[in-house]
Amino acid sequence: KNKKYKFFYALSLAWQLGFLIVLPIILLFLLGIFLDKTFKTSPLFLFLGIFLGIAFSSYSVYHSFLP
Repeated sequence: KNKKYKFFYALSLAWQLGFLIVLPIILLFLLGIFLDKTFKTSPLFLFLGIFLGIAFSSYSVYHSFLP
């Protein structure tokens, strides 16, 4: 029973970590593409979205798993 609990706990942490890292990066990447097409500023918002996505993911992971 204890091994099963540890396995599901580790799986839960991995799932949460995946969402904390991937979701903001993808959403801000897509928002950057949309804003670049809207304002015709080719790589500006794309790079800004990627940078902000990585920064937000790092902040979220740091505050979720470290005290």
